[in-house]
Amino acid sequence: MRIGRNVEVRPLGGAPGCLGMLVASIVISVLLTVILNLVVR
Repeated sequence: MRIGRNVEVRPLGGAPGCLGMLVASIVISVLLTVILNLVVR
């Protein structure tokens, strides 16, 4: 899974990797929501 040009995300195996990807997706969605709210204003 690649994001942008040079950033490559390697999902880890097992529970920690799954949890890490879940937390990362939640954080990214929250950040996008905040940025969109700032832009709309």
